[in-house]
Amino acid sequence: MIVLGIIMLLAVGVGLFLNQPSFGRLPSGERLERIRRSPNFRDGEFQNLVPTPTMTSKKSRWQTMKDFLFADKTGVEPTEPVKAYKTDLKHLPKDKNLMVWFGHSSYLLQIDGKKILVDPVFYNASMVSFIGKPFKGTDIYKPEDMPDIDVLVISHDHWDHLDYKTVMALKDRIGKIVCPLGVGEDFEYWGFDMHKVVEMDWQEDASLFDGITVHCLPARHFSGRGLRPNRTLWASYLLETPSLNVFIGGDSGYGPQFKAIGKKYKIDWAVLENGQYNEDWRYIHTLPNQLPTEIKELGCSNVVTVHHSKFALARHKWDEPLETERKLKESTSVNVAIAEIGQVIELSKSKENLKTRRKRLSLSNNSIFT
Repeated sequence: MIVLGIIMLLAVGVGLFLNQPSFGRLPSGERLERIRRSPNFRDGEFQNLVPTPTMTSKKSRWQTMKDFLFADKTGVEPTEPVKAYKTDLKHLPKDKNLMVWFGHSSYLLQIDGKKILVDPVFYNASMVSFIGKPFKGTDIYKPEDMPDIDVLVISHDHWDHLDYKTVMALKDRIGKIVCPLGVGEDFEYWGFDMHKVVEMDWQEDASLFDGITVHCLPARHFSGRGLRPNRTLWASYLLETPSLNVFIGGDSGYGPQFKAIGKKYKIDWAVLENGQYNEDWRYIHTLPNQLPTEIKELGCSNVVTVHHSKFALARHKWDEPLETERKLKESTSVNVAIAEIGQVIELSKSKENLKTRRKRLSLSNNSIFT
C-alpha cells in the first residue's frame, strides 16, 4: 500500500507538472483537421522530407538524459562572463536595415522600418530552472528591453525557441505572429488574439505588410513541448521584403531542402544554426563541417550564425561554434558577419550574386573543419 501510494503521488505530481500553462496544448478541433490534411503529416505525426532518426545511438531516452546531466562539463560553459553589449533597442536608426542578436537563436531584425523578433528566449531554455540556464553575461536582455514588435517569428515549439514567460511578457506589444502549423494552438491556449496569428505549413506564404511576404519552408528537425513529439510542425522561413531577402533557418540538420530553397529564392542574408550539435543528433542539427555545404547550396551572399553562446544544450566546448564561424569567414568569399550579443549588424544588400563573386577558396572544400 505504501509503494502504491508513492506511485500515485508521483503520477499526480507528474500530471500537475505537465499541465502547467507553459507546456502549451496539443492541437485539436479544426486545427487538428487541418494538420491531418497536411502532406507533411503521416502516421499520426509530422514527418521530415527524408527519413530522419532523432537519435543515431542505441541509448534509451533516460540514458541519454543521464549522460547529458552527469557527463564531464569541462569547457562546456565559459569560466568568465560572455562579452555582450546593451543596446537601446527602442531608439535604433530608423532608416537602416539591422540585426541585433541576443545569444542562442533569439534576434531582432529591423527591415524596411518593421521590427521582427525571432525565437525570443530571455529566461531559461527548458521547462525546469536547473537546466538551460544562460551563461553569465548573456542574460542582459529582457522583454521590457524590446521595442514594440511588428512580427514575432517562431521556428518551432521547443523550449529554447518558444519561451512562455517571454512571449507572455510581450503579449500586448506584438502586431502579428508567424508560426508553423500546430504551434498556433499554444498561442490560442495562452490567450493571444488569433486574428494576429499566421499559422503556416511548408510551401505556404503570407503577405504580412505591403511588399513584405513570408514563405514557410522545410527544415530537418522535430518538435514537441511535452511527452508526445511531432504533433506540431517545425520550419525555416524566407522573409521577402523590398530591400532584402532574409533566410531564417531555425533548427535544422543538413538535408535536401537547402539546395531546393537556394534554387527557388535569391537570398541576401542567411541566419543559420551553428551550435548545440552532437554526432548522435547529426540528422536534426547542423554539424560544423556541414555549414559550408549549406551556405553553398543556399547561394546566399551574407551569413550570420546563431544557436550558440548562451546555453549549454550539447556537450561540445561552448566556444567551438565561434571557432567554426571564424574558419568560415577565413575560407569563403561569402560575407560572414561575426555577431556579438547586443551588437548592431547592418544588413547591407550585396550587389553581386554569390555565383559571380570571386572565391578565395572553394566552398566545397570542407577539409578545414575536420
